[in-house]
Parts: sequence; structure tokens; C-alpha cells
Amino acid sequence: MDSILILDYGSQYTQLIGRRVRELGVYAEILPGDTALAGKEAEGVIGVILSGSPRSAYETDAPRPDSALYALGLPVLGICYGIQVMTAELGGTVRRLPEREYGKKAVRLVPGNAGGGLLEGMPHEFSSWMSHGDSIETPAPGFEVLAVSEGGIPAALHDSERGLWGLQFHPEVSHCEGGSRILENFVSCICGAKREWSMAAYLDEVAQRVREKVKGGDVLLLISGGVDSTVAGALLLRILDPERVHLLYIDTGLMRKDESVEVMRNLRELGAVHLHRADAEGEFLDALAGIDDPEEKRRRIGDLFVTIQEREVARLGIPGAFLVQGTLYTDLIESGKGIGASAQVIKSHHNVRSPLIEAKRKAGLVIEPLDRLYKDEVRALGRLLGVGEQVVRRHPFPGPGLGVRILGEVTKERCELLREADAVYIEELKRRGLYDRIWQAFAVLLPLRSVGVAGDERKYGSVLALRAVASEDGMTAEVYPFEGHDLLGISTAITNRVSEIGRVVYDISSKPPATIEWE
Repeated sequence: MDSILILDYGSQYTQLIGRRVRELGVYAEILPGDTALAGKEAEGVIGVILSGSPRSAYETDAPRPDSALYALGLPVLGICYGIQVMTAELGGTVRRLPEREYGKKAVRLVPGNAGGGLLEGMPHEFSSWMSHGDSIETPAPGFEVLAVSEGGIPAALHDSERGLWGLQFHPEVSHCEGGSRILENFVSCICGAKREWSMAAYLDEVAQRVREKVKGGDVLLLISGGVDSTVAGALLLRILDPERVHLLYIDTGLMRKDESVEVMRNLRELGAVHLHRADAEGEFLDALAGIDDPEEKRRRIGDLFVTIQEREVARLGIPGAFLVQGTLYTDLIESGKGIGASAQVIKSHHNVRSPLIEAKRKAGLVIEPLDRLYKDEVRALGRLLGVGEQVVRRHPFPGPGLGVRILGEVTKERCELLREADAVYIEELKRRGLYDRIWQAFAVLLPLRSVGVAGDERKYGSVLALRAVASEDGMTAEVYPFEGHDLLGISTAITNRVSEIGRVVYDISSKPPATIEWE
């Protein structure tokens, strides 16, 4: 099978490049940036992409590709840091910009330079997505500039003699106009890749990987009730003996309204033989008492999940069972667990950076069959596995649950308040036909009280923030543009039906610079 090799230097967008290539029906594999390109690693590879990085190419210890890369005769595309490191290694210069280029920036093609087809079909000027503080000052010998950004800064380059291309912007990000077209030009036209990859192919590959690791042993999946863990459960039940699959739902008391009943019903419909439930609300609330730091909340929730899981394993008599998690690649890269050694921590996901889970991962006892997929790909896999549409279409819900949607201390009373308000919000979205237009929507309870009026009386009420975003994969997101009458109607419904809420605000931040969740 033809494949595109992506060398990772720690960019937050590396896996997104792989996802875009897979959308074209071409297999993509991501390896550390300094991987020696020989033997098994080079089998079937017909093109190479160098990712971005938080590092600078002129640093003496900057990550670099294997020196044999440019002698392989394969087309190479450098993205952001990727073209900068190529420039620095091949005789050009890279410098720090006086002002960082970030966000949407106009790019203009240089007339007469086709670039071997990389920018074929692109308009003379288009909106790109930039995220860099360095720039190419002098292209390496043999490179010609194909396009420039504002101020004449090189934005696309090509060395026709050696088959090297470079982009200073990120075509893999959905906000980049024509980005998918540019990647298709590289993958399909320049590399000539055959479209042989599909979600069915991924299912076959992950099934083989999991079976080889489990070798007939028992597996225990922690079920949160969201799309990810439910699809992971359906996957295990499809590829393993159901008698070996144990599904454990830990009721933390941090779930949405009526969620526990719905979760258990959905899992039974998937054909689970061993379905267990542990009621642990009191333990989680005790662990979170007096804690307002988001990272500490995530750590405590993650550690308690594993502690209860180990207790349940002992009770159920399945020692040595592999722990399976519905971890996505977005969880890994935001937690600084991307393939590259330079990956940055944005926020710790409890199922990734918990010390107890880390210890199990190092011992080889953790299986994460969705760890190379994005949310929309998980939904596609769920449909392939026969998971019900009402589950597949659910908006993402964080593993720590309401624990990271309640800013400040988490208490039973605040959980009940947020549960009711969030339920009204989601109900209103569905009633107005908006739910399926939004990638993720939820309410956040702020650690504030605001003065208001109830009847003729002065009253202090809690402040609720509403969040709704449009996105394809969760890596970038735009605020959902509610019509004014819908936003006003939703706010009124919440304050009328949840009397403790005195004020409702709407979060209009995009990602980046904000994350989707508040904590």
C-alpha cells in the first residue's frame, strides 16, 4: 500500500496532517522526526512530510531529519518548521521575525512560478493559517519562492532539482483556504499515491494490533458514556471474545443529567456480557473538596479512576487485565504526548498524564485503540461498528466530566445546579434544530455570583457561561454564530427554569487562542 511518511518535530498539528492525508484515501504513518529512513520504515513510502515544531531551526540542538532524507529521491514537503529546517540544513538562513505571524494571513502567488503543481488550482491570493515566530530570510540554493505573505515574506518554496517543497503556513488546518487542495496536489499529483486506505482498513489494522497484545487475556474498559469510550467498547466486542471484555462504568457524580441510566442502556444494546457499575460519587467529591486548580482536579480524578478500577479488578477476579481507554489523539497532543519529543503540554487529560496511568502504560498494560483518531473519525468508526446514531452524534464530553466545567471548588450542590442548567441548554438546542449544527456545546458554572431581580426582590444568583463551537476535529474551532433570538431564548429558558442562575453569558472565544473547554 502506498504511504506518506510524516516526520514529527512536536507540532500540535502533526496528527492533523496525517488525518488530512487519510481523508484522501492514502495511508499516512507518523514517526519521530529523526527516524532513520531505511528498512521497514521506508517500505511503501512514496513521499515525506516534515511537520512544524515549537523549536527554532537555528538552535544548535534543534530536531533535524536523518541526513539521508534528501538522497532518497522521494518528494519532500516541509510545513512551517519543516521548510525552515530544510532551509537551514541546505544553506539558507532563518531568522526571528520582529512580529510573529499568527492566525489568518493573506498569501499571494508569485506570477510565473507553478511550483511543480503544488499550488495548482489556488487563486492568486488566498487566506492561509500561520503559526510561527521565525521566517526564511534567504532561501537555500536551488529554491525559488512560489508565494509570499504580507511584507513579502516567503510563504511557499520549491527546489525542482531535488524535488523539495516548503510551506510557511499550515495547509492541514481547516481555516487555511484551499489547504486540502494543496495537500492533495502533493500527495496525489506530485507523489502519485494510490487511494487504498479507509476506515475499514484501520479497523483491520487495529484489530490485529490489539489481538496480538492481548493474546486471549482479559481486558477492562473504563466507560465514561461518551462517544469515545462507547466506540472503544463496540470495537472490543467486535474483535475479541465478549467473554474476555469487561466494561466498567464508574459513576463519579460528575455526569450530565440522567446520563448513568442512558450509558448502561447503550452498553447493553452493544451486546456486553460483563457490564459493571461502581457508584463512587462520594469518593470523587471528597477527593475534589477544597480544590480549585484545574490541573490538580484532573490529576485527582485520573488517579481515583485508576484506584477504583484496580479495586474493581480485584473484586471481579480479573487480575492482570489490560486497561483499555478511549483516548483520542487530541487528548495525547494536548497533554504533550505526541510522537515528537518536543510536544508541548496545553492541558493534562486525566486519562493520559495521571501518574498511575503512566505507570500502567510503561508496564505495557494500557491499550488505546483510538489513539490515532480524531473525533469525526471515531464517529465514522462507530457507524462502521453499528453504534447507534444517537450515541455517535453526541457532543464531546470530557473524561473528568463536570469537574472541569465547574470553575472553582466542586461540590454536590454545584454539580446539581450545573446539571440542570446544562440539560436545559442542550434541550433548547435540540428543540430549535441547532444541536447537530454545533460540534460541541455545554454550560460552565463560574465561581461568581451576580446581583439581579426576582419579582420585586433583589437577588444574588450564580453566573453561567454558555459555550458552542463549530469545528471539524477539535484542533481548531470557531464560535457558533447564534441568531440573537435563539441566544436570548436559551438564556431566558435557563433563568426561568433554574432559579439559582441569575445571569447567563456567551463565550465568543475561538480555538486558538482559547481551548474549547474552560479547564
